[in-house]
Amino acid sequence: MTKLRMLPTILAVAFAFVAGPAQAEMKSQWVEYTHGDTKLKAYMAYDDKVSGKRPAVLVVHAREGMTPKTQALTELWAKFGYVSFAADIFGYGQGVLPKDVPEMQAQIAIYSDDRPLMRARTQAGYDALLKNPMVDPAKVALIGYCFGGGVGVEFGSTGAPLVANVSIHGSFRDHHTGWAKNAKGMYLILHGAEDQGFPLPVVDKKARTSPLLALRTRAS
Repeated sequence: MTKLRMLPTILAVAFAFVAGPAQAEMKSQWVEYTHGDTKLKAYMAYDDKVSGKRPAVLVVHAREGMTPKTQALTELWAKFGYVSFAADIFGYGQGVLPKDVPEMQAQIAIYSDDRPLMRARTQAGYDALLKNPMVDPAKVALIGYCFGGGVGVEFGSTGAPLVANVSIHGSFRDHHTGWAKNAKGMYLILHGAEDQGFPLPVVDKKARTSPLLALRTRAS
C-alpha cells in the first residue's frame, strides 16, 4: 500500500478515531504513580457518561511539562469519548514544573541524553494508564506534542502495542539505528516544513527509515 493510499487510514486513526458522544460529562483527576523512587502525577480526563471499557489516549506533554495547556489538551481528547491520560515525564509529582525556557531545556536534556530513562518513564505512564478499569488495553494511542512527539517515537521503538502514534510538531534527534524494527501500529508525523529547529529533511529521513507516514505541512 502506498503512502498516498494509506493517508485516509492514518487520518482515520488520528482524527476520526476520536468520534464519540456529542455531549460529554467530563471528569478529571490527578493520578499518582511512581517510577522507581520518583513520585509522578498524571492528569486524567474522561467522559463519565460512557460506560464500559473504551479506547484511550496517552498524552505526552511538551517541554513546558504539566501545565494548564497540557491539561486542556488532555481534556480535548476526553471530550470525544476517550480516557485521556497525560503522563508525567519530568516529575510533576515531585514538584518539577519548568518556569522558563532554560529550565525547560534542562529538563529536555535529561531525557534526550538518557534514552533508556526516557523510554522507562513513558512506560511507567503507559502502565499506569492500563491499570484503569475503564481502558481497553487493545485500543491505546499515543499523542505527543513537541518534546512529547519525540518521546512518543522513542517509546514506539520498545514495541509497545499502540494502535497509533501521533507526533504533533515533534522534536526529533538521535534515535538509535534500527529504532523502528519493533514499532507497532500506525504512525503520523505532523510537522512544519519551515521548522528551523528540526528541519523537514531531518524528519523526512526519520520517516524513510521507519514504518510511519510523514505528513508534510508548510507555513502560509
